[in-house]
Amino acid sequence: MKLSDYAKSQGVSYRTAWNWWKQGIIKGRQLPTGTILVDVENSEPGTTIACIYARVSSSENKSNLDRQAERLNQYAVAKGYVIQKVVKEVGSGLNDNRKKLNAILSDKSFNVLIVEHKDRLTRFGANYIEILLSKTGRRLEVVNNVENNKDDLMTDFAAVITSFCARLYGMRRAKRKTEKLIQELQANGDDETC
Repeated sequence: MKLSDYAKSQGVSYRTAWNWWKQGIIKGRQLPTGTILVDVENSEPGTTIACIYARVSSSENKSNLDRQAERLNQYAVAKGYVIQKVVKEVGSGLNDNRKKLNAILSDKSFNVLIVEHKDRLTRFGANYIEILLSKTGRRLEVVNNVENNKDDLMTDFAAVITSFCARLYGMRRAKRKTEKLIQELQANGDDETC
């Protein structure tokens, strides 16, 4: 694959990929025309092929998303991993239906999923994802395993309460709509019998 395509697939600039090639971090060859071809497919057996997953909760933190992905990229390169893809997602860690995360979990082209903190993957249930990955010959690698501090726990608690309140209000609204529909049907039924 061309170095420019490789850089895009890794979520890094062309210059960063070029520096990696010059330093021998990534393998490839240069054609007489000057084009650099990166040899990704012919990785050695036992090579760790990584998928990087970066997530932030809101679009206000989008700049942090790019920095998070870059830190994870540097980590994977330092460990000697071949980076298959870099996935960046904006969404709540409480949402269990994130499209990009679901696609990653279905993709078997990598053998290690790298996240910065467990809560960047999901607020709850990371152990289930670890089990799922292990059953398919893959694993989860958390770069920073520092335990959540009190502020993080309070943020999680507030997020759970907010989520439950939203569901409760949604159920009340659905109940009111159903009751209104039944009343309209009964009213229309009475009109037809007259």
